[in-house]
Amino acid sequence: MGADGRIGPPHFGSEREMLRAFLDYHRATLAMKCEGLTDEQLRRRSMPPSTLSLLGLVRHMAEVERAWFRRVFEDHDAPMVWSDRIDFQAAYDASESTRAEAFAAWEAEVETSRRIEREAASLDVAGYQPRWGEQVSLRMVLLHVLLEYGRHNGHADFLREGVDGTVGA
Repeated sequence: MGADGRIGPPHFGSEREMLRAFLDYHRATLAMKCEGLTDEQLRRRSMPPSTLSLLGLVRHMAEVERAWFRRVFEDHDAPMVWSDRIDFQAAYDASESTRAEAFAAWEAEVETSRRIEREAASLDVAGYQPRWGEQVSLRMVLLHVLLEYGRHNGHADFLREGVDGTVGA
């Protein structure tokens, strides 16, 4: 475990072990970027007209986890977390949200995603992506969600620096 509390991914391992570890590392990175901040600081927007905030990113990633794990592999009709329709942008508006609310939703979705991945017989397990109307593999979903975290953790770097000057991986 690193000084920042995150467990770094291994340098060797199976494809599945590596994907799982890198995804968990990026999940931990998002949580780390939010540590020690008040609800008000977590809701601070990047710059008008953007509604992007650290809390909005947490809410958005709850939607991503649900859309790519629960809705693909378990319940195609599961409602989204923050909107009545599939609107990933709605999650970014965290103006009325709290750390407790956003993190509870995100952590619950992460645990569901982890369970789905653990229970899958292989990375080749197929699920149905309702938005695309086609089958996708668990491998593809893990890679897609990992890339989503990588992209948004870059945003989180800038957002956190704007809140209190904290920088770093």
